[in-house]
Amino acid sequence: MSDTPLLIAGLGNPGAEHARDRHNAGFIVADALHDEYRFGPWRAKFEGLLAEGTIGGRRVYLLKPQTYMNLSGRSVGAAMRFYKLAHDAVVVIHDEIDLAAGKLKTKAGGGDAGNNGLRSITAAIGPDYRRVRIGVGKTGGKSGVVGHVLGSFSKSDAEWFGPMVEAIAAAAPMLAKDDDIAFLNKVQLKINPQPKKAKPEEKDED
Repeated sequence: MSDTPLLIAGLGNPGAEHARDRHNAGFIVADALHDEYRFGPWRAKFEGLLAEGTIGGRRVYLLKPQTYMNLSGRSVGAAMRFYKLAHDAVVVIHDEIDLAAGKLKTKAGGGDAGNNGLRSITAAIGPDYRRVRIGVGKTGGKSGVVGHVLGSFSKSDAEWFGPMVEAIAAAAPMLAKDDDIAFLNKVQLKINPQPKKAKPEEKDED
């Protein structure tokens, strides 16, 4: 594990009216991490809300940009430069329409998959940061995308999203260890626990 602090940025839009939007999945996860690991209070910094704490023994800065999604790069870029972080010490948590609802993936680098928040961050710091991608699916083709991501999570979404947020929080120490594969594995085991194998019965000897 690196001794360098980790910046975890959850993306979303500010305001109570957006609190449960699919586009605010990153904010919701950031709040869960804040509560799970007892971070310090949120305070205004880098055109966002910043909280400091530790996860898995590593210093972590949690950031919720308040610039609205399309300008997220202003906030993430300012924090990255201030703390002099390399790209692999920046993790961005966001919704992704190109993943089916309930799917979770990670990657480092690559394109923005039509997410304007990622496009802004890439323009500000380059593409080589780490991403935690929460699938929210999409409906209605291109014309329906905006309404979908700015719509609230449905009751059926809650069946997978709530457990996923809890699992991401529980697995976050693996992110802090820069082990994204172990992180995904732990999330999946938390969501879909494997049944314990029954011990074979001992046969009585004659």
